[in-house]
Amino acid sequence: MKEIYERFSKDRFAKLCGIAIDDIQVGYAKTSVMVKDQHLNGVDITQGGLIYTLADVAFACASNSYGPIAVGLNTTMSFFKPTTTGHKLIAIGKVDSLTRKTCTVTVEVFQQDVLVAKMLGTAYVKGKKI
Repeated sequence: MKEIYERFSKDRFAKLCGIAIDDIQVGYAKTSVMVKDQHLNGVDITQGGLIYTLADVAFACASNSYGPIAVGLNTTMSFFKPTTTGHKLIAIGKVDSLTRKTCTVTVEVFQQDVLVAKMLGTAYVKGKKI
């Protein structure tokens, strides 16, 4: 897990957004971000791109947690509740299915105990170790 954490903690875009990797275990990842004024869109709610990126980092960490490099093939995301500044968002990614060539992950994004978004992602498992 240390190698995987080190690899993904270097994600420059995640750092720019203020996203932290809180936990990585086999088949599981948890990421978080504190929503700040710079993360708001034109209608003063959290930019969907921030929420997507938070979920995407959890997706990447969970799908790569087995060791071989996995890269995204497809994702879908649904947004349920708006959020705004001063709130911490937490994304929890769990692997649903792993085969020799694909990995499917569900990521749920929460503000406290409220589900604000959900992502379903499929990754291609390249086979080369991280």
